[in-house]
Parts: sequence; C-alpha cells; structure tokens
Amino acid sequence: MRSLAVDVIKQAFIHTPGEKLHKKLYVAICSCILEGSLRPAARMPPTRDLANELVLSRNTVLRVYEQLQAEGYISTRTSSGTFVTESVLDNLTTQVTKTVQTTQPDAPATLSDRGLELLGNASASPAQWGAFIPGVPDVNSFPHRIFKKIYDRIARSPDPQYLTYDADGGLELLKSALSDYLRTARGVKCSTDQILITEGIHQALDLVTRTLCNPGDHAWIEEPGYWGIKNILRINAVNMTACDVDDQGLVPEPAPAVRPKLIFVTPSHQYPLGSVMSLPRRQLLLSQAREFKSWIVEDDYDSEFRFSGQPIPSLQGLEENSPVIYIGTFSKTLYPALRLGYVVLPKPLAAPLKKVHNELYRGGHQIVQAALAEFIREGYYAAHIRKMRQLYSKRRSLLVELIKQYLGEAYLGYFNSNAGLHLIIQFPLEADDIGISRLANAEGILVRPLSRYYFNQQKMKGLLVGFASIQDSDMEASFIRLAEIIKQNV
Repeated sequence: MRSLAVDVIKQAFIHTPGEKLHKKLYVAICSCILEGSLRPAARMPPTRDLANELVLSRNTVLRVYEQLQAEGYISTRTSSGTFVTESVLDNLTTQVTKTVQTTQPDAPATLSDRGLELLGNASASPAQWGAFIPGVPDVNSFPHRIFKKIYDRIARSPDPQYLTYDADGGLELLKSALSDYLRTARGVKCSTDQILITEGIHQALDLVTRTLCNPGDHAWIEEPGYWGIKNILRINAVNMTACDVDDQGLVPEPAPAVRPKLIFVTPSHQYPLGSVMSLPRRQLLLSQAREFKSWIVEDDYDSEFRFSGQPIPSLQGLEENSPVIYIGTFSKTLYPALRLGYVVLPKPLAAPLKKVHNELYRGGHQIVQAALAEFIREGYYAAHIRKMRQLYSKRRSLLVELIKQYLGEAYLGYFNSNAGLHLIIQFPLEADDIGISRLANAEGILVRPLSRYYFNQQKMKGLLVGFASIQDSDMEASFIRLAEIIKQNV
C-alpha cells in the first residue's frame, strides 16, 4: 500500500527551494515533522518507495535518512521500519523550528546555502557530560581551588589592561609562559610574537581558514577526520579533498590536480583513529607543502596524554621556519569551558593574522589569561598534566580490559595508540553504528558513531568511547549496558 507520508514529503519537496537534492529533501522532511504533517511516531516511507516517487537515487534518500536519524528526527525499529521519533518536538528548540520554516515558499530564505549546508552536517552533541563521552577531560580533577586563589588575587586589583579589549592577540604574560612550555614539552620552535591566543580551537581554525583561503580554494583533510574542521571549511566555501589515513597518518596525494591551500592534520594522535604520523610521512608532507606553497595546519589537540614511550614531538618543530600553523587548546588539559586555545603562526603570518583576529573577534578574558599564565609559571599546569596522565592511563587500561572481557579483542580498533582520551570500538562494515550510538545515547551512554567522521564513502564502522570523564567505579556498569546494546545490534 502506498504510504500517505510519501505524498506529504513529495509536496514539501516540490515547494522547497534549492538545487542540491539531498539538502532539499532534508529540509522538506524536517519541515513536515516540525509543522505536524508527519506526526511523532508516524511511519516513514521506505527509502526505495520515496526514491522512486521523487525520482532520486536511493543513496540520496538513505543519506538524508541517516542524517535525520543522527539528529534525532527519526528512529529505526528492528524488523518494524523507520518512524518519526516520538519525543522529537520536545527535543527541538524554537530556533530550529524557525530556521526550517523560513524555507517555505511563502517566506523569504534567511540562511545562505553555506549556512544550510552547515546545519545539514551539524555534529556537535547536545550533551557534553556523561559516561563515555569522547574528548572531554575529567573536569572534577582540575585544581579549582588553586586556580581560583590565583584568579581572585589578580581580580581584587586588576591591571586596567585586563578590563578592556585585547588588541595584541592575547596577554603577553600568557604568551611568554606558553612559548617556554611549548618549546620544552612539544618541541615547538617559536617566540612570543608568533603566539596568538584564541577562544578555543574552532576560532583558531576559522581565523586561519578565513584569512588564508578564498571561496572555492582547496584544502586537504583527514579521512576520517574531525567534523569541526569540515564545518568550518563549509561555512567558508572552501572545497575539500579527504585523504586516507593509515597506520602512519595522512596519506598525501602525490600529484593532485588542484593544489591545496591548507592541509589539516593531527599528526601526534590522529583524530579519531589514533595513529601517529611517521617521520618519513612528516618529511614528505613538509616537502609537499613547500612545493605547493601550502600551509599545514597542525592540530595538537591532546598530545600531552601519551601513556607509553617517548612524547611525539610536534610537526612544526621538525624544520626551521616550517610551513606549519600549530594549533593547541586548554580544553583537553584543563577544561572546555575555559575557552582558551592558541596558535603558533609562521613569522610571515603573525602580524596580519593578529590584526584580522582583532578586527573579527575582539579578544578578552585578560584576567583569566593572567591567572593561567601564573598557573603555568608556578608549575601547577605541568603537575596537573602529570597527574591526569597517570589517571587517564589507568582508565584507558580498564576500558581495554572491559572491551576484551565483554565484547572480545576483535572489537579494539586497528590504530588505537596508547594515547588520547578515547578508544575506537570497531564494528563490521554492515553494522549500523549511528543507530547503535542513538540507542546508547538514549540510555545516557554518550558514545559517537565512527561513520559520522567520514567525508566520502564510509570505510569503517564503530564507536568513539571516551574514558577520561568517567569514574573508575562507574565504568564497568556503564560498559556492560553499552556492550549489551552492541551485541544485540551488530
């Protein structure tokens, strides 16, 4: 029997503006759900039927269904079909409703194509604290009292410059403390005038992309790779080539048809797979960057947390005057809400990017920066990292044993190195890691699907499972629940 939902979606699809078919279909279905044409718990039409009716490829419909499922609009029931999520209207904000409604034919579009594409690929989790959430440190273990004592002392009688706009790319005290730390701990070659303080890594990536790329320029990204980089490139209309990652890191194209303006890499601990870029691969990438007149953007997001062997030095420090923009953050070593990151810029870029940063973002938080500078200078920062490295190493080992015990060693990811804040649980290619992650999320277990990190055809399936922010005593009980969900659906 023909589904009534097909007709509802078809009418919305016909009247939705836009040229990209997957985007039109995504917006059409969202509007039907939010306006009530497709009610909560309503059965969605089979992908084959909808594809035939709209004269689309089934892959296009599958891609849209997958995106809607990842965002919580629809859900799949084993052997029953796909349905509008029963609680969908409770979980969506008024702002999202307004955004989708503006695409209707009787209202002018208010978002750019780039904005709509970004929304269609939004991947930030609505929950940022809970069992097994990847990439979040143990914020409870931060020495809050020590930091507050330093902050309060500075805040009682602050220097006037701490209370106005920052026009110099960050407080000199913090940049000086950082340059000493980075030279010692990460082998970064820099002076204080090359350092720019940002509000986290996303602002740093956006600044670099906006300043160095024109719309239509090209960038290399890792495959799989961090979703945040992809969305920053999307909103800045920069084209992407996703380069495969193996056990030695990103695999560069030997003779690309279009040379990249930027090359984004996580060489010390690839995100999300965990491989470490080998020395020959690093040297090749530096050579190509010089030949192509490209800039390598090195994201050193959690390099401090390596649990065996010697620390992996930065790519930036491998050569003098290397074509590398080095980006780091305090979100993993301290806590995300601090909203402080940093960029080490090649000397030719330092002055212009600092000026652009000042024009676009108007930096501040000077008292926090002053407190952090003293926190580093007094040795508290290094001591905290040493403490957390031991704690995370213990939790990682515990999680590995739980995976082996309740799932089997075959589920451990191929490239998982003894570092970082998460592990990969590997699935067979036919597994639905998005569906499994949604089932786990509904149980309060905040894992992320590996397939969402791919730009092209998905090549691996699995889950990103964080171990940093969960207490040792809580890990086994939470993992048993996760393992049951996995075994029932793989």
